[in-house]
Amino acid sequence: MSKPPERIPTSAELLPIRDEESEPENSFPNGVDVEPFVNHETSGKDDVNTVIDVENIAEQNSGTLSASAGDVERTSEQIINGLVLPSVTKALAINGEQLSSMQLEDLVGMIKNAERNILVLNQARVHALEDIHKVLDEKETLQGEINILEMRLAEADARIKVASQGKIHVEFLESQLEMLRNELTDRGELELHENQKKFSNEELLSTHDDHSLNKEVDSLRTENLALKNDIQALKSMISNVKNTDERMATLENECSFLGSSVKELESKLLVSQQDSPKISTLKVEYQELWEKVENLQQLFDTATKQADQATLVLQQNQDLRKKVDKLEKSLEEVNVLKVSSDKMQQSNELIQKKIKLLEERLQKSDQEIYSFVQLYQESLEAFQDTLNSLKEESKKRTSDALVDDMPREFWSRLLLTIDGWVLEKKISNSDAKLLRELVWKKDRCIRDAHIACKEKNEREVISTFLRLASSQASPGLYIVHIAAEMAPVAKVGGLGDVVTGLGKTLQKKGHLVEIILPKYDCMQYDGIYDLRALDVTVESYFDGKLFQNKIWVGTVEGLPVYFIEPHHPNKFFWRGQYYGEHDDFKRFSFFSRAALEFLLQAGKKPDIIHCHDWQTAFVAPLYWDLYAPKGLNSARICFTCHNFEYQGTASASELASCGLDAQELNRPDRMQDNTAHDSVNPVKGAIVFSNIVTTVSPTYAQEVRTAEGGKGLHSTLNSHSRKFMGILNGIDTDAWNPATDNFLKVQYSANDMQGKAENKAAMRRNLGLSSADDQRPLVGCITRLVPQKGVHLIKHAIYRTLEMGGQFVLLGSSPVLHIQ
Repeated sequence: MSKPPERIPTSAELLPIRDEESEPENSFPNGVDVEPFVNHETSGKDDVNTVIDVENIAEQNSGTLSASAGDVERTSEQIINGLVLPSVTKALAINGEQLSSMQLEDLVGMIKNAERNILVLNQARVHALEDIHKVLDEKETLQGEINILEMRLAEADARIKVASQGKIHVEFLESQLEMLRNELTDRGELELHENQKKFSNEELLSTHDDHSLNKEVDSLRTENLALKNDIQALKSMISNVKNTDERMATLENECSFLGSSVKELESKLLVSQQDSPKISTLKVEYQELWEKVENLQQLFDTATKQADQATLVLQQNQDLRKKVDKLEKSLEEVNVLKVSSDKMQQSNELIQKKIKLLEERLQKSDQEIYSFVQLYQESLEAFQDTLNSLKEESKKRTSDALVDDMPREFWSRLLLTIDGWVLEKKISNSDAKLLRELVWKKDRCIRDAHIACKEKNEREVISTFLRLASSQASPGLYIVHIAAEMAPVAKVGGLGDVVTGLGKTLQKKGHLVEIILPKYDCMQYDGIYDLRALDVTVESYFDGKLFQNKIWVGTVEGLPVYFIEPHHPNKFFWRGQYYGEHDDFKRFSFFSRAALEFLLQAGKKPDIIHCHDWQTAFVAPLYWDLYAPKGLNSARICFTCHNFEYQGTASASELASCGLDAQELNRPDRMQDNTAHDSVNPVKGAIVFSNIVTTVSPTYAQEVRTAEGGKGLHSTLNSHSRKFMGILNGIDTDAWNPATDNFLKVQYSANDMQGKAENKAAMRRNLGLSSADDQRPLVGCITRLVPQKGVHLIKHAIYRTLEMGGQFVLLGSSPVLHIQ
């Protein structure tokens, strides 16, 4: 169903043409007759025709639905301007009375109201015609549906007729069958039997036909029911059509009513046209009044001029007002800018204050660092002075007895021999100390004794050495390094280079240096000279039991080295690799305690025990908690962390395996990890328990004291800042010397650089690199490929070098699988 049309306004809703209570139909307020103003001598007919033409145009356009309200409104304005206004302006007085401007406005308003009523009537007629067309369209669609349903009903009737005919035929067949049965009863049994066989098929066929007819009848019944439902729907739709017809009737009634009201208005206009001769009597009065109108017009002109002047003044005032508003807005913007500038100035002042505070803090920190450096330099100078004085005194005392023509390996082997005698209980600790001092001083007499005893047995050598013992003062420090790496036999990173290079340098300066390492199965054994096992075992505590450790001795790069081989069922150091095992915490805590147990049982009294990285950081708490009370108390502990990225944290319960009190050490001021309170941090424990803590450079020492670089240990390092410093790593000029390096094709030096170009060409040939341009730079990088080394920067450097025409050689491996 279509949307019902909008309600058409009735005559009660039209605008009033007159005041029903006071004046008659053709009169204005104050007793003014309207008839003289309705028609004019020259234009009255045209005006009436104009009204009629408007109605005709509205009727014509209503058929095509093209007339608009704006067109009718413009037509009504033409009627007012053409019909009413000339008459009103010419007749300004009736019965000797002058019309006021208010009365004239009332007259014009009433006429406009009449025209609006005509416009409303025309619009109502247009809407009615639209509704009639919609109803007719709906009626046509409903009629089409009715025709379709009638056709379907006729088809159903035809089917019913066919079904009834089939039913009659079936009844006829049944009657014939009954007659045949009666005849068969009259015949003999044999004929009956034969006839039964004969007619059984016919009976089956008849029953089959009967069954099919019943099915067809059922289908027709269902179709009839459907048709009945459709007929009911049609009836309801027809009732709706009837309702729409009633609605059309009401619309037609309203249209007829509107037409009658339009005719009434036309009759009124005709009556007013008939009364037009009366206007001629008023011409004389019109002339007199015209003069008055001219006077009034002059007064009106003067008033208009004054009004124009006032309007100009008002416009000027408005312009001034706009300018004032713009000035006020600009002042507000200036105030806002001023407020924002004040805020900016305040924020700048605050920033300046913060900058000053930061500068003051930086100055203080710089002063503290400078003071620490000065103290360190002063202590080094004092130490150097004392060391020089001791050296001079020792030189004066033993200038005739000291020799320096033997290699470092000779003295290291001699020292290892003496330690073997002590561990095997062949000499006492006091005698061993005196012999070590002679070796330490490189005394000529002990060298001569060793050379003289080459052909003697061990007992005679020991007796000869004991006679050389004396009570001379030690010329230097006794330093023991406990580490997990040492180049070149067990090297993973820079730690191995530092242990070897630092040990050789200290040995050259006259200090006694020894190194303790785990005995890995994957070590480079060809770099160890005179490797042998001592005929002694050292027992150490772990997991509540005592485990035996076999001690091996040998020299590496001229340094005496002790290798500890644990006899533990887990085979801690027989894994085929140095690090990366699931039980690294247990492996290296076992080794740290076994190293201290070896120093205690060997009777050694080192001045400095130097441990490195988290793998041997356990040495510091083990030394002060367990071994200093047992008598190993001569040393001070130095801890060097080469990389704060690796801290070896583990559950606090695992600390008890090496004999430390986990409950006592798992505290914020001791070994408790700063981020996980149920874990212990070996690096933190070494920082707390060591006498001095160092790292690889002064710059790195500053970085790790920040939250980003310290990896959780910045607060601990800052609280122990007085004993923390960075010492820049150097290189071993003996190992890394191109003038003596046998691995180079051609040796070269700073004075003769010719061999460098030949080495570059040889390297290109070996690696299959292009050598078309000898001047192309060749960049080499040898490093462990771990995130802390800046793998992304290395990758960028490779591509950047290739973009600029260079060549890049990278040598390294990574424990991180995706990097490798």
